[in-house]
Amino acid sequence: MKTKTCLTVQAAILAMAFTMNNAFADTPIKVEDAITDKGKLKVDVGVTYSNSDNQNFAVGESVLVQTGTNSFVQIPSSISEQRTNQDHLIGTLGIRYGLTDKAEIYSRTSYQYSQIRSSDSNGTYQYNENRLSDTWLGVNYQFKKDTETPAVLGFAEVALAERYPDKLRSFQSAMVGVTTYKVIDPVLLSLNLAYRMSRASKQGENRYKSGNFLVISPAVAFAVNDKITLNGGVQWIYKNADKYNDKQNTHNQTSTDMLWGLTYSPSKDNIFDLSVKSNISGQKGADLNFKWQHQF
Repeated sequence: MKTKTCLTVQAAILAMAFTMNNAFADTPIKVEDAITDKGKLKVDVGVTYSNSDNQNFAVGESVLVQTGTNSFVQIPSSISEQRTNQDHLIGTLGIRYGLTDKAEIYSRTSYQYSQIRSSDSNGTYQYNENRLSDTWLGVNYQFKKDTETPAVLGFAEVALAERYPDKLRSFQSAMVGVTTYKVIDPVLLSLNLAYRMSRASKQGENRYKSGNFLVISPAVAFAVNDKITLNGGVQWIYKNADKYNDKQNTHNQTSTDMLWGLTYSPSKDNIFDLSVKSNISGQKGADLNFKWQHQF
């Protein structure tokens, strides 16, 4: 008797976790569809809510909001207050197209709404803003499938447009990464490594550079049945300090987050993913992410 299992990998393929489906009978499952089928088109729609609370918020220190496994919206700030509470709502639209059996090209665009509340000895303040955050173009490639040894996939992407404090700028950041995973029916183990680089840009009389950062994230996914997958993991980030005029605005930072979520797959062409990232090594708050993927 055949059963179908849906497994979600928190991996570096997309702005969202990619999902694999396969039918199997008394044999180990095989992960398929890590890369969009050649000539096929997939659309990803996501909404991310992020809240953070900071004391002694530094001038110009950027805020990272995670909208996918390896997609981060970097929100610059020029506030210097003793205490700052922030809410960010980010909508993301992504498109993936299969070039070959092993490669796909993708693009995503994010738009943000933010409300920032702050206070100091002089009183309290609040302001709202909404604007385009960024647009990225990238490629995913499957170097190896899951056989006797784990699968290996890689990606590279560049920012076509990215919000800096004064305006949108092009080709300021790039990101590369690799994911390896192994299926041990009905569990999928994965490890994600990614590195994001940024270059300095002129802002009037000043030069600003957001800090580079490294992401390491081991995760596990468990197929409950043919429609529901539970997943969880840990994410560690090392981020270099932002710089103004080639001087560090703050110190280098590390952070550790817990990741957990649920994926619902009513059909192969429609996948819904709900995930939560919660900071466990500081006061950076949490990100709540909901995504829908449809294949045409």
